[in-house]
Formats: sequence, C-alpha cells, structure tokens
Amino acid sequence: MQQEGMQDVNELLQVRREKLKQLKEQGFDPFSETNARFEVTHNSETIVGKFNEYEGKEVSLAGRIMTMRGHGKAGFATIQDLSGRIQIYVRQDAVGEEQYSVFKLLDIGDIVGVCGQVFKTKRGEISLRVSQLKLLTKSLRPLPDKWHGLKDVDTRYRQRYVDLIVNRDVMDTFIMRSRIIQEIRNYLNERGFLEVETPTMHAHATGATARPFITYHNTLDMPLVLRVETELYLKRLIVGGMEKVYEIGRIFRNEGISTRHNPEFTSIELYWAYHDYHDIMKLTEEMVAHVAEKVCGTTKLICEGRELDFTPPWNRLTMIETVRRYAGLDFDKIKTGAEAREAARAIEVPIKDSMTWGQVLNTVFEEKCEEHLIQPVFICDYPVEVSPLAKRKKEDQRLTARFEAFANGRELGNAFTELNDPDDQRQRFLDQLQERAAENRPEKHVLDVDFVEALEIGLPPTGGLGIGI
Repeated sequence: MQQEGMQDVNELLQVRREKLKQLKEQGFDPFSETNARFEVTHNSETIVGKFNEYEGKEVSLAGRIMTMRGHGKAGFATIQDLSGRIQIYVRQDAVGEEQYSVFKLLDIGDIVGVCGQVFKTKRGEISLRVSQLKLLTKSLRPLPDKWHGLKDVDTRYRQRYVDLIVNRDVMDTFIMRSRIIQEIRNYLNERGFLEVETPTMHAHATGATARPFITYHNTLDMPLVLRVETELYLKRLIVGGMEKVYEIGRIFRNEGISTRHNPEFTSIELYWAYHDYHDIMKLTEEMVAHVAEKVCGTTKLICEGRELDFTPPWNRLTMIETVRRYAGLDFDKIKTGAEAREAARAIEVPIKDSMTWGQVLNTVFEEKCEEHLIQPVFICDYPVEVSPLAKRKKEDQRLTARFEAFANGRELGNAFTELNDPDDQRQRFLDQLQERAAENRPEKHVLDVDFVEALEIGLPPTGGLGIGI
C-alpha cells in the first residue's frame, strides 16, 4: 500500500510538471519576473463580513486555490488568503480564451490573483465574478487530501508551512501569538518598562538548571554556550541603575523534545526594582487579563473544553497548603527529609534517597497537585532547594518568596523576590555545583563569579517574572 501511495504521489507530481510545461508553451510562465507583483485591494474576510457594502463593486484579491469545480466554459474555485476563504466564479466569455485556458490548467494549491465584481450566487454564497485572472505561482506538489487533512504530528511540525495552509486553527494560533506578544509589550511599555536585549552566547551555563547547547567562537578560540535563561544579565542591568526592564527572547535548552517542550523557545522575563513577589503577582494577573481582553475580548476563555476565568484577583495558595489539600500530606508537621521521603513513598510518589525535605515537597506537588490547578492560581513559597535565585522567607528559612502561576493544570509563569545577598547566592551556586557533580550530569556548570560580584556592588530589592510564550 505504501508503494502504491508513493506511486500515486509521483504521478501527481508528473501531472503538475506537465501542466507547467503547457503553461510555459502558451507564454504563461508563473515564475517569471512579470508575476512578481499583484495589486491587492481587499481580503476575503472584509468582503464576506461587509457584503452589503461591497456588493456589485470591483475588487482584487490574491490567494491559494483550495477547491475547484466546473464544466465547459465556466467554473468555480475557492481561494484562501490570510483572512479566510472566498469563492470565485470564472467564465470564459468574461476573462477571455487565453485566461480561461490558464484557469483550466490550475491545480489546488496554485496561487492566483483575481479581479472582479462581488455578488451572491443563487445558493446564497458570497462570491467574486472574475473579470481578470492571473496565475502567480504554480504549486508543483499536492497538498494533503482535503478529507483527511494533515494530522500526523511529526509531519505537521516538520512541514509547518503545509500545516498553516490546511489547518486554519494553526494559522489562527500564529496570529493570536503575535498579538499576545504585542499586547504584552504595550502593557509593559505603558508602565515605564524598558525593553532590552542581552547576550545569547555565554562563556558558561549559569542560572537555570538546564543542559546547554555548546558552540565555538573561532576568533576567541574558546567554547561558548547558548543561553538557557536571560535572568542573570537582566539583573545586572538592575544593578547598573535600571529600575524596570524586560526582554522577549529565545532560550536554548539541549533537553527533551515533544509537542509541549521545544529545545528553543521564546520567553519574557521582567525585573522591577523596589518591589517584591506580591507586587509581581498583581502585575502578572493584571497583564494576563489585559492581554486576554485585548486579544480575545474577554477574560473568560475556553481551553480544552474548560472555561477559565482570568479576571483578577486570582486565588493564592502556598505549596504546603496545596499539597495538604490534594495529596493529603502536611509538611508543616513533617520536619525532616527522612520523614518526608517515607510519607511520599506511602502515597506512591517516586523519591530518591538523596532528596531533602524541600525536594520531596516539590516532587509531591508536581506529581499529585498540578493537574488539579484548573482555574488561574498562584502557588507560593517554594522550597529553597528548588529556588536558588529567590530570597528566603523570614518566618521559615526553608522556603522562598517565590510563586508559580498555574491554569488548566499547567505552569504559566515563575516569579520571586530576587535574592540579593551575595554570600547566600554564592553558597547556593556552590551547593548546585556539588549536587550536579554528585549526580554526574553531562552539562558543565561553573560558579558565575561575575554575577556574585555584581550582587556585591548591590542589587536593590527586586521582583522578577518569567513566562514562556
């Protein structure tokens, strides 16, 4: 069957090549310089949405042919542009024999420009009565079958250009993503934050616990790594006197890959001097609500069949409270690492013998609690062991002034009151290195002496936030 399918594809490719040959023989080369430009006056969404305004008027559109049907000297086709689809009606007596001969050689996937009059068919479909047709690009490879579409996950990610053509929801997601980023910028810029860019190549991996990509600088004759976070350089700017900064940039982590985890991704990190994680909570919920209103028109959104209400204020729970509620373990009463490990194993959470009280608390939370966090919520006060850059809680030195925002069972963002004690930071870095060495991890991390020295110059009280986009 696979061989037959390959044979069918090869035959389709040959047919399209033959049509291209015929077009060129007739003097219509779709790839020639004369086809480099086409004047587009409208898009399909505008015409369909405002039909009463455009009925009977002449417009010009361009797009990709997605369906075709017709007989004899007239035919219908559907063209797709960025905004949507619209039907076109092509008659030989309207466009002339030469242009109609081109129309008859068209395939699904070809890109055309059309001029004509807006009308509605007897069946009530808004259409364009074509008076001029121009083939702009010949598609030499067929699109996926229109009934089965492009569903294979691997193919969709490797051939994203085809995925965008045949799956409209993917195009809508790309457009929405762009608008979300723009609205984040608008929100922060209006509040006095300064957008900056920090180095992508670092001398060594620091900050986040992640395996880096390694490259090489020929002129300096030294290895470099692609950044696994933007955090430490942004904090250096706060040390330097900036008070509100953010960066939207690419992050590179040489780790697992799936539809939810990509080795390179975009994040936004922001830092706000003289503020703490309570202020960042308020900023986070207000920014997300602002973006939802601007992009979707509401703060109540449907996600995977669930309605999520992002209207501030969001609920706030500590990690200990959350574990008590969903896992049935009270870490206020569990005092030691041994007690924690025993309690976790009793509820079938996989635990290593080397894990501390805080590491067990965090693992139980991840295994038993995250899936229950459907409505937007801030989970606060993470253990020190999993928060190497966050300030300790005064009332409980085992915990930090840190939160993560969750919705629909997934993390939305991570934030904390920044650790600005250089001695504590140096020791936590050393503890990280010791832990990594004991676990024999493949990535090589070193103590970021320069960052510690920056803290010794003086980092003002600061709140920070990171969100994956």
